[in-house]
Amino acid sequence: MEASTPTHKSHIGRKISRIRELRGMKQEAMAAELGVSQQAFSKIEQSETIENDILEKVAKILGVTPEGIKNFSEEAIFQIINNTFTDSSSNNNNYLCSINPLDKVIE
Repeated sequence: MEASTPTHKSHIGRKISRIRELRGMKQEAMAAELGVSQQAFSKIEQSETIENDILEKVAKILGVTPEGIKNFSEEAIFQIINNTFTDSSSNNNNYLCSINPLDKVIE
């Protein structure tokens, strides 16, 4: 089981998919920006590794760096969210995020 953990953490396609979802983009929009079919972009998101030139193009479309994609971690995002939410009410129903967590991870 331990051998699969590093593989999961380095799965570039999954990271691209999550960042795309967090950015509110659909696969079709990403595919159009890249000049490929939606099916071709879907294959990119299913790939554990992708070529650097494609990674650079995808990163630019997503507004992040290639390193930001490689280092992306949902755990880090949740940690940032937990550390930056401001409770503005006594009943904990209203939360205001003071930063964009994705931008903070990319830094």
